[in-house]
Amino acid sequence: MRILIVEDEKRLAEALCQILTEQKYMVDTVYDGRDGYDYAKSGIYDVIILDIMLPYMDGYEVLSKLRKDKVSSAIMLLTAKDTVSDKVKGLDLGADDYMTKPFSTEELLARVRMLSRRRGEIVLNTIEYGDIVLNIDTSELSCTKTEKTVRLIYKEARLLELFLSRPEIITSKDEIIVKIWGYDSNAGDNNVEAYISFLRKKLNFVGCKTEIISIKKLGYRLAKRD
Repeated sequence: MRILIVEDEKRLAEALCQILTEQKYMVDTVYDGRDGYDYAKSGIYDVIILDIMLPYMDGYEVLSKLRKDKVSSAIMLLTAKDTVSDKVKGLDLGADDYMTKPFSTEELLARVRMLSRRRGEIVLNTIEYGDIVLNIDTSELSCTKTEKTVRLIYKEARLLELFLSRPEIITSKDEIIVKIWGYDSNAGDNNVEAYISFLRKKLNFVGCKTEIISIKKLGYRLAKRD
């Protein structure tokens, strides 16, 4: 399961990241509302832990924009505010849960499990576009036309998941680096190009007509071939 933490208190964000990573969740962390919205609108996260008091764009605004964008990720608001009116506002905007600081590790993990179960009732473990099918749980790529299947390694699967979640949108190399390798990674354009090459070879291997195309100076997106 993939989780996004949007929290401007870096020590708290890092602590949350460590707790969740130790539970084998895949975790990304950002520190302001603008980056939080940019990450979350990709739709690749199962659960988003969203602080309310954030720089550039507060959590309420991020939440509202994501729901208007039809992003269905489960969203838990995280805040020091504990008044009924604050909770009602967040729930009315589309939050799935609300946790008040300070909190225990056990409560955090219980709420994440609850949200993942709730999301699992309505979300399939596969994502499709054209003749590509990716099983998110097993990292298996298959082609609907040839019925051939191949197992992807972790970063290949996450990269393909990113493309499949937004097939008509051009994704830049910088965005790929942040989403696949992480905010503080030393990865560069060569890493992206290498994994794009790996994915293209596996798409060809299973016989997919849908392909990853390069848009000069902008990035990559998926395209359907006849």
